[in-house]
Amino acid sequence: MSSETNKLTKKDINHAAFRYMFMACNVFNYENQQGPAVVYGLEKALRKIYPNDEDYKASLNNHFKYFNTTTWMANILLGASLAMEEKDGVSSLDAVQNFKTGMMGPLAGVGDTLIWVLYPTIMGSIAAYMGLEGNPTGAIIWLLLNIFFLFFRFKLFHIGYDSGLKLVTALGSKLSVFTESASIMGLTVVGALVPSVVKMNVGLVFKTGKVELPIQTDILDKIMPALLPAILTFVVYKLIASKKMTVIQIIFAIILLALILSYFGVLSV
Repeated sequence: MSSETNKLTKKDINHAAFRYMFMACNVFNYENQQGPAVVYGLEKALRKIYPNDEDYKASLNNHFKYFNTTTWMANILLGASLAMEEKDGVSSLDAVQNFKTGMMGPLAGVGDTLIWVLYPTIMGSIAAYMGLEGNPTGAIIWLLLNIFFLFFRFKLFHIGYDSGLKLVTALGSKLSVFTESASIMGLTVVGALVPSVVKMNVGLVFKTGKVELPIQTDILDKIMPALLPAILTFVVYKLIASKKMTVIQIIFAIILLALILSYFGVLSV
């Protein structure tokens, strides 16, 4: 895309990166996780992209949807999202959401491992050990590395933006195919998380004479492993889609139901 058609400048990209990084975890919530932080970070840049109020509101509402990944990795996704919207406007909103949903899981795995586990464990241990020995070098290195990585996070936003431009330019008329593929990837990632994240076990045991038959292991698990978590996820999805209950109401309803069923022994840990 030529520079004449660019609505966003390097300053706009840096501003969006700074706003998101500042707010990334400050407005984290159980309903849409980092969604509000994304909107806060991008809203100035999106206003330049969408001078029309209705288009602007449609984009903001789209970014208010569920989003959660390692904050460093989010810079890449959000930079690419801005590029896609700058290129194709409101027609790219579905592609942007599916792209974010499909990529936030895999990138979170990479980011959590490298950034939240390996880096602070290795470098933090070295700095702490040198500090215990009375050597301030480790603490100075730790400080300098964090300053370096702060600026590197701005670079990640620009990498995402440049990649997003190349992505939408290369796809062209095939954007709908990409949208469908990203949607399938997102559904696959979310579906794979269900049995590992949602836990629901029946504690009832059918007894007759000397025969004992655990309902969970000998009946439900034989039909399909993680059957109850899948059913619960489906019910919650339908409740959210119906808009008859808010996410917070659903959370409290599940907690209350779990307490009651656990008290009577229907559910177990």
